[in-house]
Amino acid sequence: MFVHEALRFSLNALKVNKVRSFLTALGLVIGNASVIWVVTISLTSRDYILEQIQGIGSNIIYAQYAIGNQTTSSQVAADYVKMADVEAVRRQLGDQIIAATGIMQTFTGIVVNGREQEIQVNGSDEHYRKVRNLVLLSGRFLDSSDVALRQKVALLTEKLANRLFGGQDAAVGQVIKIHGLQFTVIGTFKEKVSSFGLSELAGESILIPITVMSYFVPVERIDPMYVQARSTAEVPAVTEAVRQILESRHRPGAKYLVENLTAILDAANKIALVLTAVLVMVSAIALVISGIGIMNIMLVTVTERTREIGVRMAVGAARRDILQQFLMEAVVISVAGGLAGILIGVALPLSVRFLMPEVEIPISKLSIAIAFVVSCTVGLVFGMLPASRAARLNPTEALRYE
Repeated sequence: MFVHEALRFSLNALKVNKVRSFLTALGLVIGNASVIWVVTISLTSRDYILEQIQGIGSNIIYAQYAIGNQTTSSQVAADYVKMADVEAVRRQLGDQIIAATGIMQTFTGIVVNGREQEIQVNGSDEHYRKVRNLVLLSGRFLDSSDVALRQKVALLTEKLANRLFGGQDAAVGQVIKIHGLQFTVIGTFKEKVSSFGLSELAGESILIPITVMSYFVPVERIDPMYVQARSTAEVPAVTEAVRQILESRHRPGAKYLVENLTAILDAANKIALVLTAVLVMVSAIALVISGIGIMNIMLVTVTERTREIGVRMAVGAARRDILQQFLMEAVVISVAGGLAGILIGVALPLSVRFLMPEVEIPISKLSIAIAFVVSCTVGLVFGMLPASRAARLNPTEALRYE
């Protein structure tokens, strides 16, 4: 029997019991759609998590004083990271980094809604925006002249600008007092990705030039220093170089915590991979159950069509022809169900893209290929037993079957 004849016989047989054929294929429809949805959800979740981590700052290394074998408070003060250390990193790693900056912190009393409260004040320079991936909402950011000339200018976070002046644009040009000195607000900003107060930026913060900040702190202390490497590949080398520079510029025994986001990114990738594997295994179970359903239905079909098999063998059909026909029926059910499942699985992410163009939902081509291959495999594997049973029937007994 030719393949196209087996296919024609299979389609005719499936049309006789349309509802049963549809219900048999439904398991594969759900299974294949689930595989694609699971992988899509996993990829979307992974990309979102990585985007949030990377949004804190691209290729970031951060360094701060950790601990040392200090004996006096003056030695501790000398161990702190200084602006001179930031300059040394810029000078020695110029070709490997995009920028380096430092943060100094203090607090000041600001009257907010008629009541004075402590507000965090950060001192930095013109490189801070680039390194920390900040979004300018209104006005302008610090520039080199503000830092060099010790200009009394300030930027407010979005939340603080709203509370103090009722909006972003309204805040620009206003005057605030920090430790008794008047500062002109030149702009407002926010983090591109919120760190929920876990970084040096609180929800309500003020940013001023780091050279002016030195007026308000008794001891110069950069905490932390940020360094942005030129590429992800250079992050480990730059991390080690920053540690060596800091240790070489301070007394022996002083320890510095120099870290990067690589470990967090790697952990997020591994978690996403494990999550994908687990969810795909769950979907694979659905496909296996669908295959068992196909096998059971085909076994029932063989029993129902025993007399038909006997007639076909009596008029010259070989056992291989019978095997091929019933195997083809199982494959047709599985492939049809698989293709329908793939279409449904792809349709949902595409519809979300159409309705919300700003939302990027990746569709894994690999998951589509795997779903199709698994569909064909399920038909072959679970259709083999019923097809073999049909092919092994004795023609004489099959003709007598009622």
